[in-house]
Amino acid sequence: MTKIVDFIFDFGSPNAYLAWKVLPGIAARHGAEVRLIPCLLGGIFKLTGNQAPMVAFGGVKGKMDYEMLETRRFIETHGLTAFRFNPHFPVNTLLLMRGMVAAQRASVGPAYLDAMLKGMWEEGLKLDDPAVFVAAAEAAGLDGAALLAATGDPEVKGELVANTDAAVARGVFGIPTFFVGDEIFFGKERLGQVEAELAKA
Repeated sequence: MTKIVDFIFDFGSPNAYLAWKVLPGIAARHGAEVRLIPCLLGGIFKLTGNQAPMVAFGGVKGKMDYEMLETRRFIETHGLTAFRFNPHFPVNTLLLMRGMVAAQRASVGPAYLDAMLKGMWEEGLKLDDPAVFVAAAEAAGLDGAALLAATGDPEVKGELVANTDAAVARGVFGIPTFFVGDEIFFGKERLGQVEAELAKA
């Protein structure tokens, strides 16, 4: 039986980008499969009363400075030198996340994921602009117009809402969150714990 890591994901989290660059290697070392579950981070925040770190901890002396230090350490440890903080942050990811659901339904999820992660966290694109979204998809060899149209499909919209609700019901309060079986792990800093759980499984 294949081991599964559920990855609760939204393009709007820089830590989700950083985690994705490391997680597949962890899964491969343990013969596991990563199941990426598109969710809307804003919806998770609304349902749980959570806030973005800059809002929740912006007034805590030293807290955000430490967060930036930890991020620099993670980038250096894993050689993720292509990462750039998006100048348009925060980007409304509703279009992107509906597009992720549509891409998975069209069996082009991996190519879409790679293209939009690159656009968001390497190229600094404003991917909540439909024209930019289409151009980024087409640059990756995808049918950008078809994906854009699919973001308006009621079934695609409904799946994203259902994913988000189900994630919160499992105990998710932020992104990136990972599950190995019923065990929950939050944050890229917990990837070592994810690997340890896979080793036990």
